[in-house]
Amino acid sequence: MKQVHSIRRARKRLFIGLITGTCFTVCLLLFTLWLIPYVGLENIHPSASWILGLIVLALVGSVSVAYWSLFFSIVTKQSLPGARRSRGLTIKFFMPLMVLLGKALGIKKESVMLSFISVNNEMVQMEAGRYKPEEILLLMPHCLQNSKCDHRLTYDINNCSRCGKCPIASLLELHDKYGVNLAVATGGTIARRIVVQMRPRMIIAVACYRDLATGIQDTYPLPVYGVLNERPHGPCLDTTVAPFLLEEALQRFLKEEYLAGKHPGIGKMISTAQGTQL
Repeated sequence: MKQVHSIRRARKRLFIGLITGTCFTVCLLLFTLWLIPYVGLENIHPSASWILGLIVLALVGSVSVAYWSLFFSIVTKQSLPGARRSRGLTIKFFMPLMVLLGKALGIKKESVMLSFISVNNEMVQMEAGRYKPEEILLLMPHCLQNSKCDHRLTYDINNCSRCGKCPIASLLELHDKYGVNLAVATGGTIARRIVVQMRPRMIIAVACYRDLATGIQDTYPLPVYGVLNERPHGPCLDTTVAPFLLEEALQRFLKEEYLAGKHPGIGKMISTAQGTQL
């Protein structure tokens, strides 16, 4: 557990460092946008440069407010006013710039995305409420199934014999115990279709770092809590996930009256068989 907390702290520090650098760079570029044409704008109209300056200043102020709101939320672990919008700005705007900045600084894209997922999870934990089982979707990649299994789960997950050779049996147990929705998607497009069809209010997703980061971006503003799968045999082959991590997330996001597991069978189970891993 100490090692896990240490990794989380390292990822959080990396995220804070990158988003600080990104915010500073954006503000610098905005000031430069005003400074460069300053002399030329005066020839158009005496007040043109000042009007542009006010616009740039407003943009810099917006970026700065969003940054500090996010920064203090991360540091204090409390959802501050504007933190939800800051998370959206980070997901849609800052994240791509952070990847570029990280690349320029020689930081691997994987490290940047892992830091993003870690901070996103903390923000979701702070902002999200508690939900009924039918409002939560457990979204899993098909690569969790044992590649040597003879049962076709891509069309009907109930075909699982629950032999315990892959994590699917444990996922079915969580579905039975808490009544949450369970879906197995074989591609990002299929995953998005499932989300549209089921209309969950909360998603707990399992995938690799790349697909989790993409999924979080694609489904915003829907809260997505990401759990990394383990890849002992490489990507997309016989991956695993620790069931207790998913149960911990369910304990956090389910309403109190459903935590005793007294409402089984509420959720649905969906399998699909197209595309690539989420």
